[in-house]
Amino acid sequence: MWKRKNTITGEEIYTASQWQLIWWRFKRHKLALLGMIILFILYTMAIFAEFFCTQDPFKEDKDRVFLSPTKIHFVDENGRFHLVPFVYGLKFERDPITWEKVYTEDRTKRYSIRLFVRGDKYKLWGIFESDIHLFGIDEPNILFLFGTDDLGRDLYSRIITASRISLSIGLAGVFLSFILGIILGGISGYQGGSADMVIQRVIDFLISLPTLPLWMALAAALPPNWSPVKTYFGITIILSLFGWCGTARTVRGRILELREEDFVIAARLAGASESRIILRHLMPSTASLLIVSITMSIPGMILGETSLSFLGLGLRPPVVSWGVLLQQAQNFRTLVLYPWLLIPGFFVIITVVAFNFVGDGLRDAMDPYKY
Repeated sequence: MWKRKNTITGEEIYTASQWQLIWWRFKRHKLALLGMIILFILYTMAIFAEFFCTQDPFKEDKDRVFLSPTKIHFVDENGRFHLVPFVYGLKFERDPITWEKVYTEDRTKRYSIRLFVRGDKYKLWGIFESDIHLFGIDEPNILFLFGTDDLGRDLYSRIITASRISLSIGLAGVFLSFILGIILGGISGYQGGSADMVIQRVIDFLISLPTLPLWMALAAALPPNWSPVKTYFGITIILSLFGWCGTARTVRGRILELREEDFVIAARLAGASESRIILRHLMPSTASLLIVSITMSIPGMILGETSLSFLGLGLRPPVVSWGVLLQQAQNFRTLVLYPWLLIPGFFVIITVVAFNFVGDGLRDAMDPYKY
């Protein structure tokens, strides 16, 4: 009978490749695995956002403004348990004091939540037209998992759609800062001398600048008539301009350790060019540190975009990001009366914590003095 192998023998450790050792160490970090699962779910939902949405995220409903999250039930009014979750219909009446609309459940109408239901039409990635959603209910559309906003738009669908911007801007920003960090850090560490001095003084100057006010000033300088796409790339470039310093310092420190190693001297004596030595010999030796640095930098990019958009200096409606959605939660009245508008902030927190868990796990797994 097949039995799962829970232990790794000493012989396997001695014959395993570096990446196998890293994976074995990483698997022992439970929080890192949890973070990886969370990130996989979030990025999957972002990629297929239209499919995971319950309805059109831009559809307005003036009759359902600031509707509280829909309650999902398993037990009906008679105390009977239902394996399939359901929601009740909605009815509203006027508050006798404030004359505002007050929504209550209409327990005479019950709607089951089903998988792969037909709803609002959409184009997946702007190419494939469909109306199939992962879950939902039949007409009428009254499933608002996270409630609605000031225009009656489904907040759950808007959060899922916004994740596409908020999660991708972290990857795009880190990619640009990663390229700058590798190039400038590699030159600084390998060349030394005046090149090293100039690059390090530039890094010292950029690090000394107050980040948030500077981001705000640069983001405010973007033309207000730019299209959402131009604004997106503008914010990404702004975040990247100051995100490469840590990567450059990491690369420089590692190359200073390796440039006098035997394999580097052998490559130099064999006539290899400096660019080849850096790219083919030195950079692969810094891969582990770079992976950890990138993983830890992505949350900073996401928080930067969220902060700028929250303050109204980043992305602007009709573009939706988590920061844009949080703009409605800037006053005390909203926090008291409509607390569900803070739910996008919960997604920001979960994403940042998940990246930090993964970064901690990778840092421990790539430690050469640990098994």
